[in-house]
Amino acid sequence: MNTPNKLTMLRIFMAPLFLFFVLFSGIPHHYAFALGIFIAASLTDLLDGKIARKHNLITDFGKFLDPLADKMLVTAALIAFVELNLMTGVACYIILIREFLVTSLRLIASKDGTVIAASIWGKLKTVTQMTAVITIMVMQEAIAIPLIKPYVEGWGPLAGSIIMWIAVAITVVSGITYMWDYRKYIDYKK
Repeated sequence: MNTPNKLTMLRIFMAPLFLFFVLFSGIPHHYAFALGIFIAASLTDLLDGKIARKHNLITDFGKFLDPLADKMLVTAALIAFVELNLMTGVACYIILIREFLVTSLRLIASKDGTVIAASIWGKLKTVTQMTAVITIMVMQEAIAIPLIKPYVEGWGPLAGSIIMWIAVAITVVSGITYMWDYRKYIDYKK
């Protein structure tokens, strides 16, 4: 297994660790710990792609696993946020439906030996989702700090919500783009 794929695997293993810290409120500043893990995991996403392209280490395994690792990390955050009432279940549902559709499309295309790599819209979707997750956690951590709380308590959650809805919109556009670009793999006549 090459270095980019090892970084992708690391991101997969970081997802449940992130989930533990974001949900375990018994630890002081648990959002800060979760945020650190999430950012570290997100950076592995940037790093694995750069290394793979620079050293020509792009593999079909990596093309398949990298988007899956992103989905595992972001899905952990979305589900935790719904449970903690930090985002609406509707936004989570829309994002998850897109992920199921695109993952299903990738599986269908793989039968023909086609690997659907992340498009620019897919990458933008990932960046905006990760930005929304980071914003929500930063705001929650800020609210937990008594000196900062009065300054962010009112608008902080709203900022996270607005960014999350922007991510939802880009997620929808991304899903439609994938379905259109690879529509030949969706045969309605069979």
